[in-house]
Amino acid sequence: MKAIEGYFLISPDDLHWRPSNLMKIPNADFLERTGSENLSARLWRLPPKSASTLHKHVRQEEFYFVLEGVGRMRVGDETLTVPKYGGVLVGPDQLRQVFNDTDSEVLWLIVGAPEETEFLSGSKTKPDMSLIYPVDPTQLPKELAGVEWPPKS
Repeated sequence: MKAIEGYFLISPDDLHWRPSNLMKIPNADFLERTGSENLSARLWRLPPKSASTLHKHVRQEEFYFVLEGVGRMRVGDETLTVPKYGGVLVGPDQLRQVFNDTDSEVLWLIVGAPEETEFLSGSKTKPDMSLIYPVDPTQLPKELAGVEWPPKS
């Protein structure tokens, strides 16, 4: 992986918000336009009673940081509560899932490194998704029992 040259200034107007593929969580990728091969960084807006995918990584460590609200996540068999401006560093081999069992939106900044370029669009190799999703990625944590997410479109 090569380092970028110089710097990139990213303004809020540069962000493109879109729903994630599986769980339909609004997110904006800070680094997609920079071409970084070393680092990923996304904002995730978790609506009330929602969850991201249950996943892990091959090499990437991820740092989860709560910008607004009170964050909730599961790492392995543990459920964590993360206060505003609190963070959690998770190793690649740990199953993890960010969820929101409150009635207010929660905004997370999730930064990961190294970027797993084989999973990016345009990669020349076909990735083994079972490495990222070894179990059903759409299963919800026990805290959201009885909730239907993602919403039917």
